[in-house]
Amino acid sequence: MNKEKLFNEIKDLSIINAFSKHEQLVQGIINSLNHKYIAKGDILPSVNELMRETGYAKETIGKAYKELISRGIVESKNRRGYFVATDDTEQHLKVCLLIYAFDTFQETFYQNFRDHLGENIQVDVYFHHNNFSVFESIINSNKGQYGLYVIAPIESNEAKEVLEQLPKEKLLIVDRYVALKGEYSYIVQEFENASYNAFLELAPRIKEFAEFVFFFKPSSAEPNEVLTSFKRFIKEFNINGVIKNHYEPGSIEPDKVYFTIHNLELWEMLKDTKVKGLKVGKDLGILSHNDDNVKEIIFDGITTFSIDFAEMGRLAAEFVLSLNPVKHVMENKLIRRNSL
Repeated sequence: MNKEKLFNEIKDLSIINAFSKHEQLVQGIINSLNHKYIAKGDILPSVNELMRETGYAKETIGKAYKELISRGIVESKNRRGYFVATDDTEQHLKVCLLIYAFDTFQETFYQNFRDHLGENIQVDVYFHHNNFSVFESIINSNKGQYGLYVIAPIESNEAKEVLEQLPKEKLLIVDRYVALKGEYSYIVQEFENASYNAFLELAPRIKEFAEFVFFFKPSSAEPNEVLTSFKRFIKEFNINGVIKNHYEPGSIEPDKVYFTIHNLELWEMLKDTKVKGLKVGKDLGILSHNDDNVKEIIFDGITTFSIDFAEMGRLAAEFVLSLNPVKHVMENKLIRRNSL
């Protein structure tokens, strides 16, 4: 690393009136990278050192380093200083994407999000699996390291407190809505009315069967609003409804409608219908949440109600690219197929 040439690159930009002081610092470091005066892994001058060399205020230097961090060009290591993170000066933005897990519908969201961002934006993906300790650890260890945070939250007061530590203008909440203090952007689902309306539309078909079974795991990532809607629906329509914690392999029976949010349970049920020689859509009904390409194909189609996760990915990418504030609730649609 050639510090003298780095300082000269910064000072040479002072003659450009269109550049603010923090922009001179940013461009000076980028120019030094392009000229190979500094390279990936090099430790950059401290804030105090830059103050002495340039005469700029501490806040100005901090602002410049924050912009370089948000672009993914610089990274901050606690108590060790600022380091060059990449030799790619075309890297404009570094995004932290924190979601539940990589299920098929979330993969659809991610792929469309990634594809619509373009090549010059780095996306680092993390999974919290609805585990608060993991959620908190990921956010706390990555605060200040990214230009934007796109997060599928956990619904708890503790998780809200963690989220409120992030700058609101750099935060996009996706999938689940949580009420945070201040103004922030979100692209989320609505569960209670959406699930009730799906049950309502399916009511004549559901009533053809003797029982409506819903598998719901308390204290899980499953939305409580869906459970509320299920209870309301079976009461208002006088339907024999049953709530079970999980599907017991091999327990599939005819003359019932089975509803699950979990794909692993869905695959197990479908396997059991095949083993027992039962015909989906005739001997029994199956309803699933969150649509994907597989559910369109298997067993001549599984009936679902779902948002368009590809569209959610595209909208999230638009926010990242434009930084225009967004408050959008995705529309859930019932997709009727062979299974019910």
